[in-house]
Amino acid sequence: VLAHELGHSVAALRQGIGVNSITLFLFGGLAALEKESETPKGAFQVAIAGPLVSFALFALFSVAGLVLPLSGPLAGIVTLLAYINLALGAFNLIPGLPLDGGNVLKSIVWKITGQPHKGLVFASRVGQLLGWVAIALGIGSVLGISPVGSIWTLLIGLFLLQNANRTAQFGTVQGRLAGLTARDAMAQDSPVVEASTSLREFADNALLAAPSAWRKFLVADETGLLVGTVLVDTLKQVPREQWEDTTVAAIMESAGDIVTVGAEQPLMDVIKTLETRKIQALAVIGNDGSLAGLLEKTSIQALLQRSPQAA
Repeated sequence: VLAHELGHSVAALRQGIGVNSITLFLFGGLAALEKESETPKGAFQVAIAGPLVSFALFALFSVAGLVLPLSGPLAGIVTLLAYINLALGAFNLIPGLPLDGGNVLKSIVWKITGQPHKGLVFASRVGQLLGWVAIALGIGSVLGISPVGSIWTLLIGLFLLQNANRTAQFGTVQGRLAGLTARDAMAQDSPVVEASTSLREFADNALLAAPSAWRKFLVADETGLLVGTVLVDTLKQVPREQWEDTTVAAIMESAGDIVTVGAEQPLMDVIKTLETRKIQALAVIGNDGSLAGLLEKTSIQALLQRSPQAA
């Protein structure tokens, strides 16, 4: 199983995709990749690599059993290892997610349709169907009404169904976000204030009149470029009698640690950035380099609720 997952990992690394970890569990293993392949060909190569390694090990152990002068328990172990790898490779080629065959099917549908989410949803639906079939066979076997299946078939079916449901949901979300950009998910009342604004004006217009209770504002200069951030709590630390003569620039913090994305960047890429950086919000920059607004995870969730279901 480890060699099988290493096959996936090596194929991913050859595409410049990092491997975070390899986890082995009751029903097999999982190579946690930093991101998905960018092309259907790349996705196919990563998916097929694991089964190919298993088949190669089957061939290796089979040849070893025939060529080497083995006997007794050692010969039995070599033969067993050969057929374990054959079974592992064949089982994983069943065309339904989360199995490797499902990822192969996903890449094929992706290639045909040009839409990765359609491949993901289709392969997930097949995985759901296979999961229900396995569950039915397992239950039938336990009740003594089916000669095919076992308690393991039931457990495997539950595993397949649970994971296929998850990937189908993710694929549906991908479809609903297809064609949308960072600009589409920006907060309509983004907390942006000019650096030259006095604290009095900032308090009256940006805080009291704002429809949302923002606790942190992005700061732009007179040309619209992002230059920093200012916390509402910082404003409270300045005596009110100084608000007229003090500007936002005087109390703002540097913008150095603010993550930014382009306004026309695909929203799915933005989500990956949020997840990878483990942040809740980022600044959106327009094509001219000026600050366009703020994008939060909650804004994406609200957009999903408004967006029509993908076909």
